[in-house]
Amino acid sequence: MLFGRSKDLVGLDIGDSAIKVIELKELGRGRGWEVQSLASEPLPQEAIVEGTIMDAGLVVDTLRRMWRNNKIKNTRVATALNGNSVIIRRINLPMMSEQELSEQIRWEAEQYIPFDIKEVSLGYHILHGSSLAGEGNMDVILVAARKEKIEDYTSVIQQAGLEPAVVDVGTFAALNCFEANYEDQIPPSAALIDIGSSVTSIAILQEGVSVFWRDISNGGNEYTDTLQKELGLSRDQAEAAKRGEAVEGVPGDQVANILREVNENLCQEIQRTVDFVKAFAGNSNTLDAIYLTGGGSRLEGLVEVLSSQFGTQVELLDPFRKVTLPDRVADEAGAASDAAVAMGLALRKVGDR
Repeated sequence: MLFGRSKDLVGLDIGDSAIKVIELKELGRGRGWEVQSLASEPLPQEAIVEGTIMDAGLVVDTLRRMWRNNKIKNTRVATALNGNSVIIRRINLPMMSEQELSEQIRWEAEQYIPFDIKEVSLGYHILHGSSLAGEGNMDVILVAARKEKIEDYTSVIQQAGLEPAVVDVGTFAALNCFEANYEDQIPPSAALIDIGSSVTSIAILQEGVSVFWRDISNGGNEYTDTLQKELGLSRDQAEAAKRGEAVEGVPGDQVANILREVNENLCQEIQRTVDFVKAFAGNSNTLDAIYLTGGGSRLEGLVEVLSSQFGTQVELLDPFRKVTLPDRVADEAGAASDAAVAMGLALRKVGDR
């Protein structure tokens, strides 16, 4: 899905609760990147629900306004999909040439994809190195995305006068950001956890290579919904309580207890993922570090619960760790952990893999 001539792209993360945009300039001579444009605009709750665009007109208007207000000249973008519209599988196959793989990948995909194969767009990438299945085999990342969902997102982008040059997967974009900023200190075993509004994406890395990916339907909305239900609050009141703001008539300790319970539920899901990877990869390595991204990463008590559960270092990922931030955009970088997917997308180039 390639348009335009320039290889430079604007990172466009269209999430359930907000749209985030990052434009980078490569400084050359190994000096990294500088942020040219950085913007984020919240979306109403009903605009995008669990990755499905419900109000295309509002999204289009928001995109146009963001480009206009931030004076972004480049109209070529890299965007990403997440959630149940995307399936990622690491599969083991007998060793074969890339030509042979390209000829039979569709048949292989039918065994792993729970959608009609005619309804998805397929992508794959051969992982180099030893296969988990042993000698004579190869490991391949298989990605399938619903064509309908791709068309929904590319349509609003095009209606806004922009060009969808790359459609990535949110998990891979966050990994791209992580690897670019932390390549000098990625521990032997780590987890990158991106907590969005409705989906939490988990990537497990071993020796600097991502070996497993999983999306779970727990996210920031889970906290809001539970506060609403347990305390009889409106949506706005629950959102305020989640952010640590005082809500009249609601004791702070009740809010803290509810948030702690939801944190523990999320932690258990992450534990199941880690345990599965240990069994799948045939090793018992513990996690050396956990890096958190996404709007939900700053939820009260989450870092402490994860650190206690896994007995390891837990930190918020800094997507601007190796990026120059001019004074004019520094204020926008305050909620830095929200920007990992947009940053990973901004690092993409037309035609790369």
